[in-house]
Amino acid sequence: MAYGTPRNPGEVEAFYTDIRGGRLPSPQLLANLQARYEAVGGRTPLLEITRRQASALEQALGPGYRVFIGMKHWHPYIHQTAAEMEAAGVEEGVALALAPHYSTLSVGAYVQAVREAGSGIRWRFVESWHLQPAFVEAVAERVRAASQGFDPDVVVFTAHSLPKRILDTGDPYADQLTATAEAVATRLNQPDWRFSFQSAGATPEPWLGPDILQTIDQLAGEGVRRALVAPIGFISDHLEILYDLDIQARKRADEHGLELRRTESLNADPKLIDALKAAVLGAA
Repeated sequence: MAYGTPRNPGEVEAFYTDIRGGRLPSPQLLANLQARYEAVGGRTPLLEITRRQASALEQALGPGYRVFIGMKHWHPYIHQTAAEMEAAGVEEGVALALAPHYSTLSVGAYVQAVREAGSGIRWRFVESWHLQPAFVEAVAERVRAASQGFDPDVVVFTAHSLPKRILDTGDPYADQLTATAEAVATRLNQPDWRFSFQSAGATPEPWLGPDILQTIDQLAGEGVRRALVAPIGFISDHLEILYDLDIQARKRADEHGLELRRTESLNADPKLIDALKAAVLGAA
């Protein structure tokens, strides 16, 4: 399961409305999102990447397993996929969100969507896979590759921000992100690293920080000249990578004269598929 993405510019408004629970966005909010999609070519490759991941995972799991994809906020919706699975005779399923770290507001929402689909399938759920060894090594490999010939002064790990109120309920999201960052840094023997959130929502309530833009400002103030961003909260190229990091964060870094690069997304990397396979088999 993945978040979903509009397939063309004409779907942006309906997609955004779905994210907002059926509430139409204001003209300003809609124009802002449309401009971000236009800046990355009108669409993102998230759906195609998810299909490649599903195909690779099905092959890795072998006979006896079929892999279906469902999106939380766009086609094919999770409830549509659950109905398709039931029609195909599936009796048992493992629901796996393509987000390594658990929060009630992220992975928990995927779990709720599966349950609300109302199918007769017996479900098992993967709540998190943030310390799967193959995932940690895959991220470490991406950092090593991006560091070649660049020699960053600091590595900044990032993930999607969530409303700060999750901390009041003991939500494990922030702790799991720290655990992944520490595991990758340890594997790399990387002493100088930071963690930042990114892509906070356009709501008045406080969101988890520091934001990546604030971190860039701070690094520049400390005299850092080269920084490498490793977005450990995301595995696929989509708007939060292609715009929020590649355009917005890089623009802020350029304003400071700070050279900012990021690691390539895992997408359908074989080690990522190994991590997903282990997560599925652990729940099956």
